[in-house]
Amino acid sequence: MFRLITGRPGPSGFGSASTAEQVTNGIDGSNLTAIVTGGASGIGLETARVLAMRNVHVVIAARNMEAADEAKQRILKDNNAARVDIEKLDLSSIRSVKAFADNFKALNLPLNILINNAGIMFCPFQLSGDGIEMQFATNHLGHFYLTNLLLDKMKETAKASGIQGRIVNLSSVAHLCPYKEGIRFHKINNKRSYQDKLAYGQSKLANILHANELSRRLQEEEANINVNSVHPGLIMTNLMRHSALLMRILRAFTCFLWKNVPQGAATTCYVALHPRLKGVTGKYFHDCNEYKPSKLARDEALARNLWDFSNNLVNATLKT
Repeated sequence: MFRLITGRPGPSGFGSASTAEQVTNGIDGSNLTAIVTGGASGIGLETARVLAMRNVHVVIAARNMEAADEAKQRILKDNNAARVDIEKLDLSSIRSVKAFADNFKALNLPLNILINNAGIMFCPFQLSGDGIEMQFATNHLGHFYLTNLLLDKMKETAKASGIQGRIVNLSSVAHLCPYKEGIRFHKINNKRSYQDKLAYGQSKLANILHANELSRRLQEEEANINVNSVHPGLIMTNLMRHSALLMRILRAFTCFLWKNVPQGAATTCYVALHPRLKGVTGKYFHDCNEYKPSKLARDEALARNLWDFSNNLVNATLKT
């Protein structure tokens, strides 16, 4: 808590006050290609901008293509040498995820980095077009399926280039506050007992469990890809549109805990690009330093169950 409030650097040399530009200073990503989901606004846009600044070829995946194009033009205005593409992706739709993956593969680009950044937060109960609770569908299931669809491309890229691939799942400290059982496998779509904040915590717990289980599987295959999860910090962005008043009140009393957008994108960029993270996998990062997540987030059996549940849910959706 002391480091969070003061911005004092941790073992990595960076801390809560570090910005995305600072943690990537001197890194050349000219031989890298990255996908950033939700890269049209907030910390996703800042992540895309800084990766492009470091010469990474960035593909912004976004639901709103007008906003994505505005984001691209904003990046190019500051850096006319930036390599930025945009592709449509609605993570709440399994078929949209499949279409995005197909479109990306058609570009014949390598894929070194996948940043699963997009998400929604504290929304009222609603089902996705596929009939799945929206926070779980968008924050976890869409990214789970997207990652699986792009894994072979990442493995091919890592093998051909000799450069370790990196997958970054954006989680949250909210993973500490899911439903009591962690993941409510048999009540995912239960409207009657739905609680928006616990459902958000459940989806963020799922992001860590997904990263940990994927990391374990890739290590077994000896694939040259690392997978980690991050908490970006408390940042006032459009993610909080469903609880803006509550967040403003909370921020008034906890102003010392909040970050600006450049600081909020720092941990993502650090884990995605910094050479110090080579070979580091299955970990959880906060303020650019490794932290131990909750007991539920470290539950290997829960992670395996979530993997199987997610696979079954995707397959069932594709059959309808």
